[in-house]
Order: sequence, then structure tokens, then C-alpha cells
Amino acid sequence: MQKFLDDQQIEEIWINTPERIFIARNGESELTTLVLEAVEVRDLVERMLALTGRRVDLSNPFVDARLPSGARLHVAIPDVTAEHWAVNIRKLSLPANALEDLIPVGGLTQKIANFCSVAVKSGLNILVSGATQAGKTTFLNCLIGEIPPNQRLITIEEVFELSPRLPDVVALQTREKTLDGDGEISLRRLIKEALRMRPSRIVVGEVREAEALDLLIALNSGIPGMASIHANSAREAIRKLSTLPLLAGENISYDFVIPTVANSIDLVIHCELDSAGKRRVREIASLSGRVEGKHIEIEELISYKDGEYVRGLATIPKLEKIKSTLKSLSLDENDFLI
Repeated sequence: MQKFLDDQQIEEIWINTPERIFIARNGESELTTLVLEAVEVRDLVERMLALTGRRVDLSNPFVDARLPSGARLHVAIPDVTAEHWAVNIRKLSLPANALEDLIPVGGLTQKIANFCSVAVKSGLNILVSGATQAGKTTFLNCLIGEIPPNQRLITIEEVFELSPRLPDVVALQTREKTLDGDGEISLRRLIKEALRMRPSRIVVGEVREAEALDLLIALNSGIPGMASIHANSAREAIRKLSTLPLLAGENISYDFVIPTVANSIDLVIHCELDSAGKRRVREIASLSGRVEGKHIEIEELISYKDGEYVRGLATIPKLEKIKSTLKSLSLDENDFLI
């Protein structure tokens, strides 16, 4: 297994059975010739979990953990799985900490990087969307790198994956229940606690469930923030973000959620992994804050079509803030977007 972990071209390793071990390289999966014994798989998992303080057993048959290398480990065991332990090790797809790092690999252009940087520095609320392995976490990490160094950042994650390089950062992660069923700390709880920690910015690694409500309330209170979400497009991301808060309880209505989303999110940056294994920014969409007939107004600002970026019809949100930031950085409007 170690040779797969050391190979920089391998993005993910997964074990379906001890005899069927797969890897992903450049977005393509392949079956390896490696064969293990069932006891070796269990020993491997237990050694990795020993470094994380997390556990997997019959009472807790799933586990997510971050390994010291930064890779993310996910394990599911019987009787949730049919017979064997199912293991996924997702390595960091690209060791990038700034938008500039994504330009040489074709993730975006210099002008789009300038725009995203200015948007972050201006305090716009940004949602990063994409499918699995599209590079959402990497891109979110790069956006964090554009936060001014004099601001205090609180990150909130299910498992530590982000690696912000700022002087004033507190990173929070969830905690599972103990064997007695106590001690669980959810993303919802962490977002609420983060608001008591004097944040200049908050970042939620990934929004999946009812914590979307707490994120929206935080953003709507005037604290700039960012998050990622699984979705197939920018529009789908906003649609999903408008639905997840309803999981918080029957007292949360669509009539409350829709205008809250419209007023809380400024930009959606959609990432993709194409058929050739290339990760890039596929689309940037802008929200005007307007709602018509329970539909949030969202328009394309830029999109990637036929091998190039094209400008959409959307207006840049919070333009006065953007212009002020441009002036402070001695940049011209011609230096960003396309």
C-alpha cells in the first residue's frame, strides 16, 4: 500500500475486498494487482486510526478521519457492508494554497484568479460547488489564502482538510459520540460556537445537512464567509442550499429560507473534473439578492465553453466594495474576469 500512498499521481485508493484494491490516477480508476488478507486490511485501518483519535466498531460502523499526510480516510464495516471492510483514502489532489498555484495547471486564468482574490478581499460570501473529486476543497483552500492577514478566521469541518496559512486561525472539527452515546459535537454546534469567537470570517468545509441554516444565519448577520457544497452546477448549488435548511425542523419554512439565501450568498464558483481528468473552474455565477416567485435570481458571470472562458450577462455583486478593493490594490477592472 505504501507505494500507492507515496505516488504523487495517485489521487485516491480504495479497498472493496482484500483482493480488489483500486486506485484513481488523473481521474481514471484502475484495479491494482495488490492482494491483502482481511486481517491485514483491519490492521491497516486500526494503525491509521490510532493516529487520529477516532474509532470504528459495531456501534459506530462508519468513520471519517484526516491522516497526518492530509489525506482523508473513510471506512465502513460489516454489517453495514455485506462482508468486507470498505476503505477509501483520498489524498490531497493538488497541494495548492493560493489561486496563483492553480494557474499553471489550467485551473483558471490570471484574470479570473484576480477577480476571485478581489472578491474574497472585499468580503463577498462565496459558495464553492462541484461533484466529488472536482477540487472543491483545494479551491476553497486557495480562496482562504486570499483573506487579508489581519483578519481572524474560524474554520468548521467534519474532518480537518483545509490548511489555512494565516496568522490568526482557529480550526474546529466535529466529534463523534462516545461508546455511552454522549459527547457528540455537530457542525451546527460548531457554527454557533464559532460566532462567539470573534470571527472576521468563517469557513465551513462542506455543507451537507441542516447546518446550512446556521451558516446562512451567520452570513446574514454580517460575518463574511465561504463554504463548499456538492452540486452539478451553480444553479443546482443554490437550489440545494435553499433546501437543506428545511432539515432543521418543521418550523423552518421555504418562505424564510429563500430570501435568506438570496441575501447571504454573493457568488457561486463551480468546479469540475472533466473527462480528461482536468480540474478547473467551470462557472462563476452571481446572485443579485432578488427573488421572484420563490426563485432566486442567479446569472452566469463567466463560464468555460469550447476551450475558453466567456463573459456572461450577470453584473458583478457588491460592485462598490469591489471597486474600493481594486483601488487599494492598484488594479484596474480590465485586470480581472476575462
